[in-house]
Amino acid sequence: MPIPLNSRWISVAAVGGLSYPFLVYFGLTVIPPAALLLFGLAMIVLRVMGLRHVVGSRLWISVFLLTGAGLIGLLSISPELAVKIYPVAISLAVAAVFAASLRFPPTVIERLARLTEPALSPQGVAYTRRVTQVWVAFLLSNAGISTASALWGTLDQWMLWNGLLSYIAMGILFCCEIVIRRRVRRRHEIIS
Repeated sequence: MPIPLNSRWISVAAVGGLSYPFLVYFGLTVIPPAALLLFGLAMIVLRVMGLRHVVGSRLWISVFLLTGAGLIGLLSISPELAVKIYPVAISLAVAAVFAASLRFPPTVIERLARLTEPALSPQGVAYTRRVTQVWVAFLLSNAGISTASALWGTLDQWMLWNGLLSYIAMGILFCCEIVIRRRVRRRHEIIS
């Protein structure tokens, strides 16, 4: 039986993650970059706390701790860039965990699917593997666009992508996956 996520910590981290680009956008001129990054690092700690009881959580925890260490290192070199690279680091961290789960199954998406459907069919396992691949591609693309906005874009452009457009793209991907999943499920019910 899968161990559920500690939803309280994950929820707080999600709200914090959503608010991070706005905090940076409106606070970067008045709040020291180190304080902004400290907020981001606190969101990483909350994610770790929320994931600590999940099967395979050692990988999540290790990746998030390495991400935090990398951001702290970048802070000493370029504080403003470190603050803007935070969304890149999170996308890459999550992509790394998803990609690792492709190499060492079950995939992240399969684990999540088994929370509600423990007896997942072989077709379901194959489907969750494909969805995990799609999310890895999306997260890497997101990290690329976020990097470009951090390095070469204005703060307005960075905020537009990291505070709005990336979440819209993520929402569209999630909604499309739900529609496709329902069609795949119906098709397999007809075939079976």
